Amino acid sequence: MSRTRRDLLCGLAGVAAFGPVAGAEGDEMAFVQALRAGRCAVLIRHALTEPGIGDPPGFSLAVCSSQRQLSEAGRQQARSMGRWFARQGLRPARVLSSAWCRCKDTADLAFGAHQSWPALNSTFGQAGKQPEQTRLVREQLAMLQPGRFEVWLTHQVNMTDLTAAYPAMGEGFVVSHEGRLLARWAWS
Repeated sequence: MSRTRRDLLCGLAGVAAFGPVAGAEGDEMAFVQALRAGRCAVLIRHALTEPGIGDPPGFSLAVCSSQRQLSEAGRQQARSMGRWFARQGLRPARVLSSAWCRCKDTADLAFGAHQSWPALNSTFGQAGKQPEQTRLVREQLAMLQPGRFEVWLTHQVNMTDLTAAYPAMGEGFVVSHEGRLLARWAWS
């Protein structure tokens, strides 16, 4: 998505878009350097999905077929994430994921495994849950160790609530132990 289009969409959604444009020259180096320094997490919005917003009415977390799924392009994008991390020689200390299948599938395709963590679950349509989940995410960020990073697969609403930035599907934000957005990168 072009910067102009993303900024327009973010403006329409009432979200401030800041930081470098995903994929712009120099972003990759800042992203890698932040991860190597550690004491941060990469929050990744799940990879590309089938068209739609949210999930169909009556969906169940226990039934993946009732949820919006990764598209074939999304499955390829998730694999690309894993290859990118391997090429950079970057290994997360741990991979945590929302319970939504599109997040778990992204984690498994990219990193081979994940642990579910309810604080990463979507709060779309459930704004009352956001403050508590964001508090839990901030607490976990504060406990991250220097020289180590974690990968957390989640949703746009959670990433925007934490950083005030709007991620594309398959985009990652490096967030410091203080909750500050350090760098962003999108995989194709």
